[in-house]
This record gives sequence, C-alpha cells and structure tokens, in this order.
Amino acid sequence: MTVATVVGNMEISLNGVYYPIARPVQVVGASQYPGKVVIGDTGRDSNPNVSVLALSNWQGGVGLQYATEAGGSDRSWWSTCQTRYRNHVLLPRLATLTAASGVTGTVTVGAIGELASEIYGAFNTSVRKYNNTTDSWGSSLATLPAAATDAITFRMGGVVYLAFATTGGYTYTSDGVAYTDDTRDTLYFTYWDDRLWGIDNTGLLWYSTAIGVETDDAQLPLPDGSVTALFTARDASGEFIIYVATKEGVYAHDIDNKRFVKTELTLPYHPNGGKGTLRWREAIRYPAGMGVYKYQAGNNAAVITLMGLDRDDGLPWDKRGTITQLVGTHNDLLAIIAGATTVPALNMFDGSAMGSHQAAVIEPATGYSTIMGWDDKGWETKWLGGLSGKSISFACVSYAYSTYRLWWAHNGRVYYMPLSADMINPTEVTDFAYAATGEHITPWFNLGQIEVDKLAIRVRADAHETSSTETISLDYGTNLTEGWTAMGTITSDGITTYTLPTSANPVGVDFRWIRFRATLARGSTTTLSPHLHNITLEWRKKLSVKWGYAVTIDLSKEHKGNTPEQMRVALKTAISAKTFVEFTYRDDSTGAHTSYVDVEQPQGVENTGHDFRGMESLVLVEK
Repeated sequence: MTVATVVGNMEISLNGVYYPIARPVQVVGASQYPGKVVIGDTGRDSNPNVSVLALSNWQGGVGLQYATEAGGSDRSWWSTCQTRYRNHVLLPRLATLTAASGVTGTVTVGAIGELASEIYGAFNTSVRKYNNTTDSWGSSLATLPAAATDAITFRMGGVVYLAFATTGGYTYTSDGVAYTDDTRDTLYFTYWDDRLWGIDNTGLLWYSTAIGVETDDAQLPLPDGSVTALFTARDASGEFIIYVATKEGVYAHDIDNKRFVKTELTLPYHPNGGKGTLRWREAIRYPAGMGVYKYQAGNNAAVITLMGLDRDDGLPWDKRGTITQLVGTHNDLLAIIAGATTVPALNMFDGSAMGSHQAAVIEPATGYSTIMGWDDKGWETKWLGGLSGKSISFACVSYAYSTYRLWWAHNGRVYYMPLSADMINPTEVTDFAYAATGEHITPWFNLGQIEVDKLAIRVRADAHETSSTETISLDYGTNLTEGWTAMGTITSDGITTYTLPTSANPVGVDFRWIRFRATLARGSTTTLSPHLHNITLEWRKKLSVKWGYAVTIDLSKEHKGNTPEQMRVALKTAISAKTFVEFTYRDDSTGAHTSYVDVEQPQGVENTGHDFRGMESLVLVEK
C-alpha cells in the first residue's frame, strides 16, 4: 500500500488528501484513564496512580490455577500449608511416622483397627498392636488367611469385637490376644440393626446376629468385582438402611425383599467409582477418580452436587491420582488420594468403630499420594507423601490412647497426625505440632485486564511469629512460566516491603499474569510456625502508547489542486468515516510516522453563500 508523505511546510495529509494548516501540529498523549473519583474516606484503590491486589484469606481452598476478574483471591493453586484460618497461613500439621512393624519383605498394611483404645494393624497377614509409649509394634498376634481388606469394631451380645476382613474369610477378637478365623469371604463390613453385615467380591450380602454364624441375604445384580464400599445412610423417609457403592453408582438394600435397588446416583461405569463411599454429615459422598458426588435422598427428589478435587482447575499434575478412600472427621471430610490412575489390585472396603471407614490396596504408580480435607468451603492439603509412586493403603480416625488422631498406612509404614475436634484460633494454641516446611502457591492473576500492560511496583507482606529460624520466603512468577524470582526471606514480624525487581533497580516488573509463592519453615521447635497474614501487590496500569494531534486546517485558498469547497467535502468524508483514516505530517515513505486516527471534535469557521473559505480545527486520536 502506498503511504502518503508530506514534504511541505505547514501541511498535513488526512485520508489521502493534503491540507494546509494555520499553525504547527500540537501533539498530546492520549493513552490514559480518567482520574479516579473518591467519595468519602479513601480506600486501598483510591490512589490515582496505583492499583492494589490484596490477598489475605485463602479459605476457598486449592485447585484454582487461573483467577478471573470475578474472584479467586480466596483460593490457591496448590498449598501444603494450613489455610483453614482466616488471615493465617501456617505450616502443616506434623505427621508422625511410627516404627517399622518388623514384618520382613515388601509390606502392605491392609487395614488398621481399634480395640479397647489401642491400635492394631494388619501388615500383610500379620496382626500387630501398637505401643504408644515406646513407639513400637509388638510381635505377631495372629496370621490372617489373606491380606486384610477392611476392619471394623462393633458390639454384639454385650461383647466388643475387632474384626479384619479378607478374601479368605474374616478374623475377629474381643481381647486382642485370642483370634478366631471364620471362613466366610468378606471384602467390607458395616454394622446395622444390631447385626454385623458383610459383602464379598461377588456382591453377596450376609449378616450375623451371633459372631461366627452368617446368613445370606441379598445378591447385587452386577458382575463380580463391582462392589467398592458398604455403608449405612438415611433413605428418602429418613430411616437408616444399608447401601452398597459400586463402579456404576449406589444401590440401596431392601431388607424386606432381600434385594438391592438402584438409587438416583446411577452413573456410567468408572473403574475407580465408589471407592471409599460413606455417609458424612447429612449426605452420601461418592468418589470417582478425583471427583466426589454429594448425594442426599429426599421425599420428593434426590439432590446430587459435585464437590470433588476435579472442580475448577484440578490439582498440579504430580498431585493428581485416584481417591481410594473417604474418611469423616469433625471438621473435614478427608480424601485419601493415591498418586496414580491405575486400576486397584483390590477393591475398596468399608468399616468403622461402631460405624464405617474404607480403604484399598492399589498398585504402585507415579505421582505423590496426598490426604486432602473438605470443609464445605474448599479443599485443604493435610499431608503430602514424599515418595513418588507409593500409595496410601488404609486410613482411619480414632480416639485411641485418649488422643484424636488420623492414622494411615503408606509404603508399608503407619503414620498418625493429631486432629482437632473443633475449630480453633491458632494464635491462642501453644501445643500445635507443625511440620518442618510448607509451600503456598497463589493462582495466576491477570487482574481482570488483559487489554492493558501492567507494571508490578511493590509487594508487601504482613507476618508474625517469625524469627531467624521461623521464616517465610517469598517469590513471584510472571506470564505463565514455571520459573520463580526470589524477593527475599522474612525473619522479623510486621510488614516487609519488596520493591520490584530490586530496591537497587526500582523500575518495576512488566507482566500480563502474576502469581506468588510463600515457603514457610521452622527451626527445631515443633510447636512454632511463622504466620503469613497477607500479601499485597501494588501495580500500575500501563496503556499502550497512543497519541492525539490537534490541527487547524487553513481553508482560505486552493491547495494542490483542491478548492476550499473540495477540501471541506473531503474533511466531512474523513470525519464520518466508519474506519480509521490515515494521517501524517512527515516525509517518510516507510509509514513509520503514519498514524491511523479517528477524527474528533471538529470545530470551524465558515464564510457564507458561495464562499467556502474558513478555518477548521480537528482532534485526531490514535486508536
């Protein structure tokens, strides 16, 4: 395309027509927003030159990678820290690894049970009791007929029993010393209507009113290997009944007709569907992969909602896997996640102390196993395994040894972690035991304006309980890249300010997207943790450079073959153009000094009659 050039003095070219001008072109910057209007007291965004992103509450949980203009400041992409407390990010709870069991070879803990306020574990086929005082597992108390798939504590005939389920039968004890084997194959247990109930791999349900004597009941109308959990929950009338979770949804037990009936939660086949299904609070929670269905039966209609870890953006790739168990606590529904997507070697199972808990043994795979907690607001990471490809095989909640704890098995060893029975203020508790480190990563923020360039100026962080050993390191990342830029380490309480990129070079950091990472660490004292209260970013909107040109066109005489009348007609064409028009006042055939403008604010002086002479003032604005 041929570009117009201007070689004469006091001349411009507009929309391909040359015009004489009465005075030099006036050039002004046109790329700016109007000033902010502040009514009443000032707020964090009242500064006319700086905008603010304030992050102070992360109770919305993990799983949001990209925050939008509509929200996301209460979420994190990934965090191993405690985020349940408003305006607090803390180190995670300390998990304790118990002593090795003493069982040789490759060990899998199939189930963990409780009897008389003591913990028992099934290591392969060896049952052993934990000594909470000496941190040791004693000698083998019993040899199971096969690897355990479930454990339950129940009362029958006035006697409290602990039973381990296996595919070769189930084994029970009332004192932890003498054990009896029953040959009835059992994958999962539950206790209901003063009866012990069990189900096997074929889906055949049985019950027992006297220990060691079983009666067949209902047969699940699905192929072998379909059952993934056995539990109790309310039906539409509000009565408790038995349910079976399967790879195709949930079936209800019809005790009067000794049959299973499909519920509204009927789903397409999923190889991991229903593993660890249970009732928590008011509804059934059914996992499938990383998803969780909340199912609540009602008189008129069932209500099904989604609340899983696959919502929004999911989890980082190396934290994804399969939910193999759900465990209920006072404050959280815990999801036990195997860092894998492989099909389990054994099915899930269900049981509990006077109730139900579930677990499974799955084949090794890649990824890190995790324990996540849901509190009806969001998901929080409770524990992250340190070994890739090692799955959690069982988890349960117990008040054994007069301490409320979560117990779980990972890589052949048993861990425990203290739990809270209520919500607490972490600043008022001095006996919390914290892990050594924790990582907290915010979502990516585009601050709702992709159309403008943005300049990060300063980052302020408010923290307390920090010291030379209890520290918080802060980093930032930009523009969707994986790398991080360190800002510094906080070792003293109060507000710490970081000028970007450095205090020695305070020119700011250009960004389209930005995120932050906080790494918390403590010293040797386990009851100390740094507290991060907020992160505040001060940034400025940087509009693309646009120019405005004020010109006064002299229409007093003919110019380059055009009469004043012809030039006026050409000006009206330029003013009414539906597209931008070409404008230049320089001699440059490359187009480097050519602008494409809107013609605005026409204002002029015209003679009357047949005299078209006069002056015309225009503002030409780049778009």
